[in-house]
Amino acid sequence: MSETAAKAPGVLEKSGDANRWKALVFIALAQLMVVLDATIVNIALPSAQKDLGISDGNRQWVVTAYALAFGGLLLFGGRIADLWGRKRAFVVGLTGFAAASALGGAATSGALLFGSRALQGAFGALLAPAALSLLAVMFTDAKERAKAFGIYGAIAGGGGAVGLILGGFLTEYLDWRWTFFVNIPFAVVAAAGAYFVIREPAGARNRSPLDIPGVILSTLGLVALVYGFTRAESAGWSDALTISMFVGSAVLLVAFVLVESRMRAPLLPLRVVTERNRGGVYLSLGLAIIGMFGLFLFLTYYLQIVKGYSPVKTGFAFLPMIAGMITGSTQIGARLMTRVPARLLMGPGFLVASVGMLLLTQLKTDTSYPALLLPAMLLLGLGMGTAFMPAMSLSAQGVQPRDAGVASAMVNTSQQVGGAIGTALLNTIASSATASYIKDHMAAAGTTRPGQQLVQVQGLVHGYTSAIWFAVGILVLAAVIALTFVNAGRPGTTMVTGSGAASGEGAEEQVAVPVIAH
Repeated sequence: MSETAAKAPGVLEKSGDANRWKALVFIALAQLMVVLDATIVNIALPSAQKDLGISDGNRQWVVTAYALAFGGLLLFGGRIADLWGRKRAFVVGLTGFAAASALGGAATSGALLFGSRALQGAFGALLAPAALSLLAVMFTDAKERAKAFGIYGAIAGGGGAVGLILGGFLTEYLDWRWTFFVNIPFAVVAAAGAYFVIREPAGARNRSPLDIPGVILSTLGLVALVYGFTRAESAGWSDALTISMFVGSAVLLVAFVLVESRMRAPLLPLRVVTERNRGGVYLSLGLAIIGMFGLFLFLTYYLQIVKGYSPVKTGFAFLPMIAGMITGSTQIGARLMTRVPARLLMGPGFLVASVGMLLLTQLKTDTSYPALLLPAMLLLGLGMGTAFMPAMSLSAQGVQPRDAGVASAMVNTSQQVGGAIGTALLNTIASSATASYIKDHMAAAGTTRPGQQLVQVQGLVHGYTSAIWFAVGILVLAAVIALTFVNAGRPGTTMVTGSGAASGEGAEEQVAVPVIAH
């Protein structure tokens, strides 16, 4: 957007930056890398554990170290993007992520691998909100914004399943280390392209002094929350440290809100989350991710352990979900977002996904993939893709440009915390149901080994379906919240000036930003 147009309220420059569509390619590539990394390492974990001599008790840190750094530093990363500029934060994040990936691929010990994963999470926390906020400030025309976020939403939704395929190929045919090294070409291409192509709109930075108390309280509070849920999965909900993490997190986050309400230039301006549309988006997205993360976990185990699929075949089994997500995001969400209110895409989208989830409650040990799993995955992908696209766009729409990084970080935070909760909560439900089923049915299996093995497999499937019932309810709740909280009309072309009285230096500059037409 030109400076003249940016300073002229009431004017929408439809053409925007001539390179914005080229920039979208590199932003999407970076997003794909981050989403791939969240699942690709899981496939490689057994091989890495054996090669580096990591104990069963410590292997969780390959996942947990990343989740703690990523989830804990997201708000800080979003604020740094607002302060430095999103382009600079984006390129630095990509460069650091590539270096951390190289370190992980070359790791010679468990400790070095854990450290590299924490570094990946830290740079990912800088990269992810910068990527989303770049879209928010570069695409201001409603129709173009819908297309851009449609592509972004499809990648955010389907990239995890692509990671399962790629992880299976790399682990089976090359070596687990390539699940780290593969990030390097992604990052190099995306960083080089972004450096030469992206032109961030002028006057969009927030040069206010960094809110150090807010950084400390939010980081410690989110780290405690994410660690509490990851520990609950392995140590149980009644574990003393688990409980203390939850209590500590609550205290820290309440203190964070109180501090932010009194700061002149807060890390997280409360207006970003208290506006009902954005609040509804953050809450409904977090709930939806709870259900989806649990599903990825259960279906991966079901296909490999119960059905005997190889890692590569398991990855390909998720392709219908990817196809559904791409279709829902780019063909339904993007086409209808400028015509109907966001809630009429988000609510029905989550409901369609819940129908797909409902089908999966009928899983048996001998369930046919074409008869049940295929339609269930298509519905899940279609529903989530349709809902995610307007949610991603609405999450940063209407905010002052100087708050775009933090608003984008809140989207990632809700997803990251939702993922941690989903994995821990649904896995605990599944484990309890499995243990109960085996206890009740093992006596009837007799002393024969085949009979006992059959009961154990049936117990696993019973545990999965029990947890999936909860996921159905969670998705329905996400739909209710989206329909209730999100009251914005279709995205319009009305423009307001983001004068940002509390934005600090440069606050007098006026920047045209899109708002929602009610």
